[in-house]
Amino acid sequence: MIRLFLILSFFMFGQGDTPADTTALDSRDSVSVSVIRVEGAISPTTTNYIRRGIDNARENGSVCLIIEMDTPGGLLESTKNIVQTFFDSDIPIVVYVSPDGARAASAGTFITMAAHIAAMAPSTTIGAASPVSGSGAQMDSVMQNKVFNYSESFIESIAERRDRNKEWAISAVREGEAVTESEALELNVIDLIAEDRDDLLQQIDGRTVEGDTLRTTGATITEIPQNLAENLFGFIMRPEVMLILTMIAIYGIVGEVTNPGAIVPGVAGVIALILLLYASAAMPINIAGFVLIGLAIILFVAEAFTPTFGLLIAGGAVSFFLGALMLFQDLPESMELSWAWLVPATVLTTLFFVWIVTAGLKIQFSENRTGVETMIGQHAEVVDKVNSSGGRVFISGEYWNAYSDEEIEEGALAEVEEVKGLKMKVKPVSDITSSSRQS
Repeated sequence: MIRLFLILSFFMFGQGDTPADTTALDSRDSVSVSVIRVEGAISPTTTNYIRRGIDNARENGSVCLIIEMDTPGGLLESTKNIVQTFFDSDIPIVVYVSPDGARAASAGTFITMAAHIAAMAPSTTIGAASPVSGSGAQMDSVMQNKVFNYSESFIESIAERRDRNKEWAISAVREGEAVTESEALELNVIDLIAEDRDDLLQQIDGRTVEGDTLRTTGATITEIPQNLAENLFGFIMRPEVMLILTMIAIYGIVGEVTNPGAIVPGVAGVIALILLLYASAAMPINIAGFVLIGLAIILFVAEAFTPTFGLLIAGGAVSFFLGALMLFQDLPESMELSWAWLVPATVLTTLFFVWIVTAGLKIQFSENRTGVETMIGQHAEVVDKVNSSGGRVFISGEYWNAYSDEEIEEGALAEVEEVKGLKMKVKPVSDITSSSRQS
C-alpha cells in the first residue's frame, strides 16, 4: 500500500513539473528579430528611423536588427551619422540589400559595409560611391577634392573596422566601381547572399558578432515601420516638395499683403515657410539660391510701380529660375531637382506676379476708387444749360444738379471739379461736344 502511494505521488509531482520545464524551454528557445525597411535617398529622416529601429530592437529584446535596404545614395553627413550609430550599437546590425534588383549605391555602400553582417539578395548591386554634385557631374574643385579624400579615408576605415576589402572600397569611391552580389561576396565586400528573409535568418544563425552567437532560425519577426512624423518629414525634405513649399510661402504671404484680411493665404504661407525652414535646416541648402529667389520677388514687386515694360518681370523670372536651380545644387544626384519641376515653377510664379500680385499692389497703393469721389475729373453731358445759378448734367447713368463759374450750353461736355452733397461743380471742356464724343 505504501509502495502504491509512493508511485502515485511520483507521477503527480512529475506531471506537475513537466509544464514548468517546457515553458522555460520555450522561453529560452523563443527569439525575436526586428526588421526595418530603408528605401530611397539617405537623409536625416533615415538616420532618425534607423536610430529608432535600434532602440525598439533593444526594448523588444531582439537578437539583432535587420535593415532591408534599397537606395540610390544620399547625403554624406547622414551616412556618417548612420555609420557612427552602427559602431556604437550594442545590438548586432544586419544590412540586407533586397529585394531582387535592389541596389546599395553611393551612401548605401558605406552603410552596407559598416554593418556587423552584410548580405545581398540575388540580382542586386553595390558600389558607385563617388561623391557627385547636384547636377550629377564629377566634382573637381579644391573643396570637392577634399570631399573625395575624406570619402576614401572614411570608407577605408569602415572596411578595416569590419575586416572587409578596403582596396575595393577605395576604388568604389575613387573610380565609382560597382559589382554584383556574387562579385561582392567573392571580393569580401559582403558576408553572404540570401534568397529571402528566411534564408537570411538561417544563414546568420550561429554567427558570432561582438562575442555573442546569434540564434535566429525560426525567430519571430517584428517589423518596425516608419511612424507618421518620419513619413511627413521624409516627404517635405524631398527637393520638389521644398520647391512647392517655397512657392506656397511666397504666394501666401504676398497674397495676404495685397489682400489684407484674407487670412487663409497668410496662414498657408506661414505654415509653408515654417516647414521650409525646418527642411532647410536639415538639408545642405545653398544660401545663394535663397538670395536669388528673394531678388526675384523684389523685381516682381518693383514692376508694379516702375514702367519698365516687362524688363523687371523678365529679370525676376531669370533670377527665380537660377535661385531654384542653385538652391539644391549641393544635394547628391539621387536627390537633384529636374528641369521638369524648375520650368513650370518659374512660369507659374511669373504669371502669379504678373496677373495677381501686380494688380493687387496697384490697388493697395492707388487712390480711392469708390464713391462720388471717383466722378471728379470725369466728363458729364449737359442736359440743361449750366451756369452759376444751376443746371443739370448726365453722368454714369444718373442726372445731377450742377453749377459752373462759366456758362455751358446744353449738349456740351463738362468736367466734374467737385461734388458737394447732391450737387456738383463743373467746368467746360474745351473744344469737345457731345456730338464729337459720340463720333
